Amino acid sequence: MNMMDKAKDKIQQAVGSAKEKLGEVTDNPDLRDSGKADQTKGEVKEAGHDLRDKAAGAVQDAKDKLGRNDRDR
Repeated sequence: MNMMDKAKDKIQQAVGSAKEKLGEVTDNPDLRDSGKADQTKGEVKEAGHDLRDKAAGAVQDAKDKLGRNDRDR
């Protein structure tokens, strides 16, 4: 995963957590719910980036394996 993407995802989660807590302290359900949504969005983005990276790794592994088989012939 691009380190910038990972940092953005973590920041979004942290901001969401802060908004949620502030909403709870100030008894503001809209702010609390917005914070929860921000956290969820950050988590979903992070999971998507992780899946993309795993898929790219699997493709590279397959290419490497096929390349070795070609050289072995």
